[in-house]
Amino acid sequence: MKTKFVLLCLCGVMVINCGEDTNTNQVVDTTENTEQSTKITAKTIENIGYEDYALSSESESEVVTWERYHELATQISYLKKADFSFFNGDIELLKTFISEFKVQMPDQLRVNPILSRMAIVETELLKLNENLTLDNIKRNEKLLSIKALFVSFSNLNYQINEKFESEFYDKIQPE
Repeated sequence: MKTKFVLLCLCGVMVINCGEDTNTNQVVDTTENTEQSTKITAKTIENIGYEDYALSSESESEVVTWERYHELATQISYLKKADFSFFNGDIELLKTFISEFKVQMPDQLRVNPILSRMAIVETELLKLNENLTLDNIKRNEKLLSIKALFVSFSNLNYQINEKFESEFYDKIQPE
């Protein structure tokens, strides 16, 4: 009788333990969540908060010949859609782009406030390239680099607008 009882208990324990292995599923779910949380998507970038300044019509007409500015604006719009191809590419290509960006700048924009904003944009471009190409950089740090580039480019636009706005108001003579 005791053997039947022990055998019955062992069979019951085996039936209960032979069910679905929940530990394995939890490991798989955790791995999927970790991969999801490290990936930067367009939705994640869209949720980055900053003040975005666009060029005024006067400023736009003055930078129409500045090809590298328009290329950078296009690449930033791609970055907003989570296309990192320009920003995580070869560092030498990025440095060449930056030097051409500075050389092609229209002469009337070569004033200290705009030049300082361009230096910040250059720094943020190089920093973003480093953060995107290194594997050990955390997702939050990458997002902060993306935000810093957005802010620096927006501030460049703001300074360009300010320059032409101040020139416009300087032309107005009091009566």
